[in-house]
Order: sequence, then C-alpha cells, then structure tokens
Amino acid sequence: MAKKLTELQAPGLSSKDNYQKKTLVLQRWKENILGYGFIFPAFLILGAFVFYPFFQSVYLSFFTTDPSGNIAEFAGFQNYIHLFTNSEFLSSLGITLLFTLYTVPASIILALLLAVLTYNKWKGMQIFQLIFSLPIAMTIGTSSLIWMLLYDPSTGLFNYLLHHLGLPSIQWLNDPSWALISVSIMSIWMSLGLNYIILLAGVRHVPEEIYESARVDGAGSLRILLQMTIPLMSPYLFFVFVTSVISSLQAFGQFNILTNGGPADSTNVFVYSLYQEAFVNFQYGLGSTRALILFVVIMLLTWLNFKFGERRVHYQ
Repeated sequence: MAKKLTELQAPGLSSKDNYQKKTLVLQRWKENILGYGFIFPAFLILGAFVFYPFFQSVYLSFFTTDPSGNIAEFAGFQNYIHLFTNSEFLSSLGITLLFTLYTVPASIILALLLAVLTYNKWKGMQIFQLIFSLPIAMTIGTSSLIWMLLYDPSTGLFNYLLHHLGLPSIQWLNDPSWALISVSIMSIWMSLGLNYIILLAGVRHVPEEIYESARVDGAGSLRILLQMTIPLMSPYLFFVFVTSVISSLQAFGQFNILTNGGPADSTNVFVYSLYQEAFVNFQYGLGSTRALILFVVIMLLTWLNFKFGERRVHYQ
C-alpha cells in the first residue's frame, strides 16, 4: 500500500497534487472495503445454502451412499447410466414436461387477458386488481389444502356444481386421467397472482397515446391487443415465460400434498421423484444425480429461451 502511494508521487507534481492523489486512492480503497463488507453476508449465505450444496451434489453423484448418507463406494457414471436407462426416470421427466405444457401457456394467457381488462384506472377497478393479485399471498401448503377440499369427491364444490348441472362426478385427484390436470389447474391459479402483477405493469407501460391513435384509425380491440399491446410489452411476457418455465420444472409442494405422486405415478413429477429417491429411499447418490440433471435441463431451456425467444423481444 505504501509502495503504491509512493509511486503516485510523480516528479512533475506539486506536494498538493500528490496529496490529492493519495487521498483519492485511500478513498477508493475504503469504498472497495465497504462494498465487500456489504456483500459478504450475502456471499456467506449463498456459500452455505447454494454453492456448497451444489458442489456436494456434484461430488455425491459419482458415489453410492448408505442410508445415513455416508459414501459407500465410487460409482463413476453408473448413477447417470442407471437413471437414463430407468423407465421411471424417463416417465417422471415426461410428466414434468407435460405439466409445464399445461400450466405455462394457460397461466400467461389468463394473466394477460385479466391485465388487459383491468389496467384502466376506473372507479372500482382496484377491487378486481386486488382479487386477481391475491394468489401471490397464499403459500403452497395453504393453497393445496384449499384445493384439496374443492376437489373432494363427496363434499367438494366442483362435484357439487357438476351434480347440479346434471353431469357425473369426477374423481379429480384419484383418477389417473384427471390427477395431473387437476394439479395443473391449481398451479395455474397459484401462479396467476405474480404473473398478473407483472403483466399489469407491462400493459400500463404502453403509452395511452398509441391506443388513442389506433382507435382513431379504426383499429379494433383484438387488433390493438395482438399488433400493439403484446409487441410493446414483450419484455414483460418474456420474463414471465422464463420464470414460469423454471417454476413449473421445480414444482413439488402441490404434488406432495395433493397426490403424493399418484395415482399410478400419473403425477410423479421430476422433483417429487428426486425427493422419493433421496429422502425416502435414502439413495443420496442417485438423488444428487437427479438434481444435477434437473439443473442442466433448466439451464438448457433457459439458454434456448434467451438464444431464440429474446429475438422477438422489443426493448424500448
């Protein structure tokens, strides 16, 4: 430090200039130390709960473990080979992708329509905005219990409505052909709150003058929505799409509470099968391998979204 300050004392500078340079260097050092001090707690937490578990998972994926989680023997790539030749693993991956296909487009389209219908600052519109935003305040556990009551085959509201419409009752969570759809409906409702808030901000970001000019030119509501609103709020739609895909691939809580992966493994999504492998069967090596594969799948899909999807995003 002293050497660095001495080097700043250029021969052609006065003592006052040298003093100012020393003061500037000291000030920068203090700012750097202060900045690192502020980020150190966050780095410590990330290191303990993100980086260390990640590298530990990488390490365990190459070993077999006993029920206590202790390493039994080196397995090399046998865990990966075992999973990719396991029909249950491939089935859980397919169910997860199907769940993503069910939930992501539907949740975005529904949130967009509600945002377009309620973005105006008319009297009483804030009540609807509050109602559509409420799911964001609900936890997965609470939401799952509420929907479990709605899906109850005997006393649930949905079968009660079907009965009054003269339609047969549905075993929402007990029928393999309906279980994944039922959990998907609940998941769409859960994601509606956050998606609605983000897309509502996007709709309000579009200048009102553009809408007025389009109406003067005779453009209808559908044409304004498709050719003006959606392109201008594409950054918001892109963000919601990427985060929704990641969230759907990591879905676990609603499946654990509503169906436990059943019936007949029809809702055995990727993370639930990972949970079963690691914390029920105590195969931590295989569980870590599944976690790493999920990480790669999410990273690959996110990269593809940014590589090809972002081309259609129009930043103002």
